[in-house]
Amino acid sequence: MIRALVFALLMSSVIGFPVTAQDRAATERQFRTWLEDTIWPAARSRGVSRQTFEAGFTGVTLDWDLPDLVPPGTKPGPRRQAQAEFGAPSRYFAPGNVGGATRTGREMAQRHATALSRAEARYGVPGHIILAIWGRESAYGRAAIPHDAFRVLGTKGFMSTRAAYFTQELVALLEIAEAGHAPTRAMRSSWAGALGQPQFMPSNVLRYAADGDGDGRADIWRSEVDTIASIARYLAEHGWVSGRDWGFEVTVPASVSCALEGPDQGKRISEWEALGITRVSGRPFPDHERRAEAFLMMPAGRLGPAFLVTPNFYVLKDYNTSDLYALFVSHVGDRIAYGVGDFRAPWGKVDTLLRSEIAAMQRGLEALGHDVGGADGLPGFKTRRSIGRWQEANGRRPTCFPDRGLISDLSR
Repeated sequence: MIRALVFALLMSSVIGFPVTAQDRAATERQFRTWLEDTIWPAARSRGVSRQTFEAGFTGVTLDWDLPDLVPPGTKPGPRRQAQAEFGAPSRYFAPGNVGGATRTGREMAQRHATALSRAEARYGVPGHIILAIWGRESAYGRAAIPHDAFRVLGTKGFMSTRAAYFTQELVALLEIAEAGHAPTRAMRSSWAGALGQPQFMPSNVLRYAADGDGDGRADIWRSEVDTIASIARYLAEHGWVSGRDWGFEVTVPASVSCALEGPDQGKRISEWEALGITRVSGRPFPDHERRAEAFLMMPAGRLGPAFLVTPNFYVLKDYNTSDLYALFVSHVGDRIAYGVGDFRAPWGKVDTLLRSEIAAMQRGLEALGHDVGGADGLPGFKTRRSIGRWQEANGRRPTCFPDRGLISDLSR
């Protein structure tokens, strides 16, 4: 009862929609009409049978607890901007997260050695990288995937702020069901509609899901072997370069600007070496890597570990656009395969900042002509190097990372 009241108040204050039982009943009827008049014709044109359509939506109602809903006849009103705190990069690498993913990953490496070897031979993607992504996305299939995919995507297609996108994904979901890859009610998703153990959106399931066990289905919900093959195929088709590493932790001397970071400022590793960049291990870079291009990546600027990363790192970012995500799966993969320890350089202490404060700083940099990649409150590589360039131009010691002083200077 309390939860229902809180939700009603939230809906009223955020989108101006008076939530009553009568309103919900009317909206549910509109939802059923939309399914028949919009989704069924689109699905039928893609070869979906009436039987599959009805199996997907029998008993399905709107999920009013999902975020970003805009019921028919309403307009999004002013939203209360949450004062979300920016999470320091070190939090992503909490020992429990890294250690747990590594231990289970090693178990899975033994259990699925044949499937991993087969996937690597076919797609060129190392098994330990596949494992690390699988672990991050669904704890190797052990995490609960809580939602009915038809309900989530139906709700979001009908009344979310990105309705057109989710409508397309809903039709793709019906195509998956028509192909018989898994029973309808087994097709579970996250609250955002990402499916199964690898957490693919439906359109990506159609493009990249693979039948790893040879049973004629690509069942990313119940088949671990299909999940392994599907992750490998996704990475291969996004450009994974067989034989190259993802990257190396390095030491960056003070003479090398941290503003040289980014995938658009690549150099051959031999050129980075000539600038004084070395591996933290003291070992030389492999000869075949020295001749190839790599990119400086400093996720905490001068306040944390630094890396030279290869194009494969950015393939991992195609799976999830976060630098820290790609670094996490790369690092866990190395721990699974090679038994490496923590990064050599520590994560430094960073100021506690709100995303709204970082966004204000980004707007200040934009006003000065810097490309920060958008004022989203997240310090990606474009923001980090813009900070470094501003610091260098203003006689500051370049850190390439936001702090309270920068917020004050650049948010005026």
